[in-house]
Amino acid sequence: MKKIILGLLCLSMIVAAGCGGGQKAPEKAGKDTFPKKEIQLVVPFTAGGASDATSRVIAKAMEDKLKVPFIINNKTGGTGIVGLSFVQSSPKDGYTIGYVPVELTMLKALGLTELEPSKFDMLGRATVIPAAITVHIDAPYNTIEEFVAYAKQNPGKIKIGNSGTGSIWHIAATAFATKAGLKFTDVPFDGAAPAVTALMGKHIDAVAVSTPEVMTGIEAKKLKILAVMSRDRDKKYPNVPTLKEKGFDVEVVGWGGFVVPKGTPDDVKKVLEAALKDAVASDTFKKFADERAYNPSYLSAAEFSQFAEAQYKFYMDLIPKMNLK
Repeated sequence: MKKIILGLLCLSMIVAAGCGGGQKAPEKAGKDTFPKKEIQLVVPFTAGGASDATSRVIAKAMEDKLKVPFIINNKTGGTGIVGLSFVQSSPKDGYTIGYVPVELTMLKALGLTELEPSKFDMLGRATVIPAAITVHIDAPYNTIEEFVAYAKQNPGKIKIGNSGTGSIWHIAATAFATKAGLKFTDVPFDGAAPAVTALMGKHIDAVAVSTPEVMTGIEAKKLKILAVMSRDRDKKYPNVPTLKEKGFDVEVVGWGGFVVPKGTPDDVKKVLEAALKDAVASDTFKKFADERAYNPSYLSAAEFSQFAEAQYKFYMDLIPKMNLK
């Protein structure tokens, strides 16, 4: 009899334990869910610029998706190196992500740092902004073919402005000149805005800066775009051809994407990648991009990794040949 009672007691304890274990399982799963706290988004440039504005709209959309706050941290300096280095050395837990521009693929070739795309894990690309060969509305050439013909007949005569020696738009003009067999006189400015102002005042002959940076001049009918340097036509200016269409195999674009420290766990990255994809596809981001003539151009993490590596190789080959001063 005692054995029977003892057996029943043991059985009841086993059943109770089983029920208790079933109730605790969801609690354990909840503790393992990412994210559990705020996420820091590092922007390596000052507040108010294109990179910062893009990051803030994306952050808000990801915040709504993941239900945790996103905190923007503008860590400026060294052409983006300070902020990028901070992201690289941050904990590999998904709670620090970074905005990366095209400059990530140029900095090593410029001799400024050892940072390059392979130092990070990519989450995805958000935007592409092409360089645009832009001239004054009164210029004697109305097509890129006429511009090239004039430049070949007058080597060195065309003064082309850029946003500073070694900048992406300086490299854009040089890449075009190299592919087309042209010789320009480069005129560096402290940013794209003063270069565009100089073009509108006819102090220079052309610029190779981005489409958003010449948009005001286009709308005021003071400037005209002859070609863009992206793979596809710009959505804001669909009637403007690409250089590739005209036989010049060169692509130079500004772009923006997002990364995490190298070695971040795959399951964490998948959560962030999915939220970023939804953010780029959101109506809010599309409206934001349209108002500023940016081109939403999503690439997945794998696609962005391949793209960034190709860009890195392109600039590592081109920049050393430019003999920058």
